[in-house]
Amino acid sequence: MEIVDNSFLRQFETKVSGGLAIIEYSVQERKIFLTKIFVPEMKSKDEFSELFISEVLEIIRDRNISVVPTAAIITKFIRKNRKYKSLLPVGIRI
Repeated sequence: MEIVDNSFLRQFETKVSGGLAIIEYSVQERKIFLTKIFVPEMKSKDEFSELFISEVLEIIRDRNISVVPTAAIITKFIRKNRKYKSLLPVGIRI
């Protein structure tokens, strides 16, 4: 999966058969707030969403910044996949 960080629109993007999948973000003080996710309708939308979120979190891990998930689906994903809890800033629990 090729993910592009469109910093002008403040979103991670990847092309899928149904269009463009997007995770919108906002950056403040070495924290990235993941605010919204949009995935076009497709057969395995839930599986794709989890893979997309996972790939974006790996990009963020490589940048060595903290994640504050404000989108419910991303919060639920991090809660389910404990290996990403280390990306949360000190004092943030989900």
